[in-house]
Amino acid sequence: MSAMSNSNWSRRSIFRAAAGMAAAGTLAACGGNNGRASGGSGTNLTQYFHAYGEEGTEQAIKRYAKAYKDANVTTQWITAADFENKLFATLLTDKAPDLFEFHPQIQMVKSGQVADLTDIIAPVKDDFNPADIASHTVDGKTYGVRMIDDPQFFFYRPSLLEKAGVKVPETLDELIEAAAKLTTGKVKGLYLGNDLHAVINPMIWSAGADTLDDKNEIAYHTEGVAEGIKKMRKLFTSGHLLLGAPTDYWDPSALNQGLTAIQFCGMWAMPQFQQTLGDDIGIFPFPKTIDSGKQSVYNGGWSMFVNAKGKNVDAAKEYVKWLWIEQKKYQEDWATSYGFHIPPRTSIAQSATKLKSGLPAEGVKLFNEFGHFDNIGWTQAMITALEDVFANSVRKGGDPEASLDKADTAVNRELKKLFG
Repeated sequence: MSAMSNSNWSRRSIFRAAAGMAAAGTLAACGGNNGRASGGSGTNLTQYFHAYGEEGTEQAIKRYAKAYKDANVTTQWITAADFENKLFATLLTDKAPDLFEFHPQIQMVKSGQVADLTDIIAPVKDDFNPADIASHTVDGKTYGVRMIDDPQFFFYRPSLLEKAGVKVPETLDELIEAAAKLTTGKVKGLYLGNDLHAVINPMIWSAGADTLDDKNEIAYHTEGVAEGIKKMRKLFTSGHLLLGAPTDYWDPSALNQGLTAIQFCGMWAMPQFQQTLGDDIGIFPFPKTIDSGKQSVYNGGWSMFVNAKGKNVDAAKEYVKWLWIEQKKYQEDWATSYGFHIPPRTSIAQSATKLKSGLPAEGVKLFNEFGHFDNIGWTQAMITALEDVFANSVRKGGDPEASLDKADTAVNRELKKLFG
């Protein structure tokens, strides 16, 4: 949901473990601490959610919790910017939540932080998008339940493109040209978010590369990716990119308020775009970085995990099973009533009427055709290594090959730790 996506919250952001450790000593209680005051059995469970940007989300999560009869489920609703640090700091203490939402990350599995949920997913496994199962599976065991899939693409105002004589870009070069033609007075042609982190992976995929290959070896260090970094540098220095916007890319305000003609954002914001701009809104995937590449759509999303080190592991698993496996009505409500997300369960995705026509249906089509999912082996340290490449080469103009070599060292160090 619109909430925090990366950019320190790229809709997938993960633990800056060091910051989490540093914060561990200073943790205070937080968030609207209710969800159920009474009733239920004697078991008390606490769940952590980041504060989604869409109205009604906090009330919905607490409403579902209140309907559960076998435990008292309390929800901590935590400011998006603080969520990651707060979660990972608290997991190190005796105040740790019993369950929490996050993204699949192999170090949580390797450190024994998250419980194996294979047994509760097994009966409905075939109803999940196979890519969502794969991205949560290590050595044949599945460690989280996907709640929503969040495709990200470019949103644009057709009226502005028409006026400037610009066609929808299919290559990164065309996107750069479009940004130039669409920049007028106070309106910048393009917005990619304040730190550009959200487009790193799409740029790699659109160059025909990947973060890691199926042997868990580096797959991003290619000529096409180096070429893409040079193009991003050209864009960054062009004067046609909106930088320092009041809200980050996951919030629809930049396009809605007329600060830009094209904005990278997520499907979650579609209802807000439509409410403000009516029919003057379209979408397209991240264009081909190089001619031999392929358009791409990053699929973010959020998953429910059970804290394997918690006091009530079995009770927490039962709650996850009840809400995210059995309660299909709530699952569809969560995916389509507040922002638009694609339900990871095929049966729900097929019956979700709000996604069947118009712009949402187009979003589903782009997701199916060009979607890329998280790789559970691509850890926060690796994400940071590529953010450093962008900092050094896109922002500061350093040599892409040298920056990529430096990233390789950091990524290989991590790979060796994780996979030997």
